[in-house]
Amino acid sequence: MLPIAIYGNPVLRKVAKEIDKDYPNLNNLIESIEDSMYKSDGVGLAAPQINKSIRLFIIDGTPLAEDYPEVDGFHKIFINAQIIEEEGKEWSFNEGCLSLPDIREEVKRKPRFLMSYFDENWEHHEEWFEGMQARIIQHEYDHLDGILFTDRLTPLRRKLLKSRLTAISKNKISVGYKFIINK
Repeated sequence: MLPIAIYGNPVLRKVAKEIDKDYPNLNNLIESIEDSMYKSDGVGLAAPQINKSIRLFIIDGTPLAEDYPEVDGFHKIFINAQIIEEEGKEWSFNEGCLSLPDIREEVKRKPRFLMSYFDENWEHHEEWFEGMQARIIQHEYDHLDGILFTDRLTPLRRKLLKSRLTAISKNKISVGYKFIINK
């Protein structure tokens, strides 16, 4: 398992770079990200979360399928993803993140969007996503732009979380997976 970059690691605030099909050991990296996602009980993991500032993320919504059947078996790899269009009235959902251990908050996001991306076989897709599928993807996509879900909270809510975020950045946490703060 690769260590997860947690709050305070500068890689989480960088805008990730696009890659091409010649990116070194890409298939091994995808396998390692996937393995790390499963071992840390995540439903998604972006390359910046494993200290690689590239536009790559993986999702598997299956663990949420009991409550959200539309994500049962919903497993995808996104390379160089770009959201083209968003629509609908924002809706709230309680989100968490492996990079922000033990913090869960209500986050508002658009319910539907069109995304352009490449899959692991370098096939290009333009696809609409909605509902819980969209929610999972948007959360991971934010990591590619250096955005954490706490950035989407109200200023008051962020202020109330400040001491918890500071504790995370100072390694005052206990999690069941390997992590890295600074590198």
